[in-house]
Amino acid sequence: METDATLNATQDEARAEELVLEMERIGEKIRAARISVSNVIFGQEDVVDDSLVTLLSGGHALLVGVPGLAKTRLVETLGRVLGLSEQRVQFTPDLMPADIIGSEVLEESDTGRRSFRFIEGPVFSQLLMADEINRASPRTQSALLQAMQEGRVSVAGQYHTLPSPFHVLATQNPLEHEGTYPLPEAQLDRFLMQIDVDYPDLDAERHMMITTTSAQTEAPSPVMTSADLQSAQALVRRIPVGESVVNAILSIVRAGRPESSHIPEVVEHVGWGPGPRASQALMLTCRAKALIDGQLAPSIDDVLALAKPVLQHRMALKFTARHAGINIEAIIDLLCRQIR
Repeated sequence: METDATLNATQDEARAEELVLEMERIGEKIRAARISVSNVIFGQEDVVDDSLVTLLSGGHALLVGVPGLAKTRLVETLGRVLGLSEQRVQFTPDLMPADIIGSEVLEESDTGRRSFRFIEGPVFSQLLMADEINRASPRTQSALLQAMQEGRVSVAGQYHTLPSPFHVLATQNPLEHEGTYPLPEAQLDRFLMQIDVDYPDLDAERHMMITTTSAQTEAPSPVMTSADLQSAQALVRRIPVGESVVNAILSIVRAGRPESSHIPEVVEHVGWGPGPRASQALMLTCRAKALIDGQLAPSIDDVLALAKPVLQHRMALKFTARHAGINIEAIIDLLCRQIR
């Protein structure tokens, strides 16, 4: 019995050492990718980090910001640096599902035999940018929802599997609401994170202005491959998480539900709170952030840093909150304050 226990302990130590070495090896590549992206996208370090966290977690992200903040450039740069095939679709009210997922066309061979051939749409890429997603009709949005949820699309009763990995980075303008179709809660919940893209600071904007208007512009260079990204995604799920971090995640998410919350402001002002998928998202993103930052395990600080982008699109306020001038950021801050 003692020999078996010693053998098991030795095997556990070997597996732990192997995990640490793999985290160091892949972590170096990811940090190199972060530097390469940041050399092109100026003054948006948090946005770059959150985008990488989303991709490492195997999820999709909703980028919210006014036009001109390099959201399109970010997706193109991420695709090149990470070695992913990328496509961009400009969503409009007249965009049809077939414009995204593809369609079947009737072809005639040299012998006169007719048959249908499926032509793939832009969704058959590894990194899809859905530009101004809320301008498309609910019918088109639901077609993209199936692709995001299942990793496949259905055309004429036949399923077509999407490339792996498959990620959607969608953009949305927070100012313009005329002629838009708000995303339903089911589709919002499919986005792992909502990333707010703000204006760069003075130094970053100065550097951006000088660099982008010069004769030579820096092009991003590939740092990883799609196989590297898939290995990193598998590694993220193996990173250990401490009991204190697990309890912090559950405390924040469960306190955000008005039915069971002990926080009076949540009970009074929150219409609906985050579901279990929010807990799963926080667990994955904390692990991914730890890998990017070179940590062996996530900390409570990682949970607090990721609470807003993970929760803000999974909660809704009542009219009383808007009347009282309370926003969703203030509610999330209250949720985080209980474990600080």
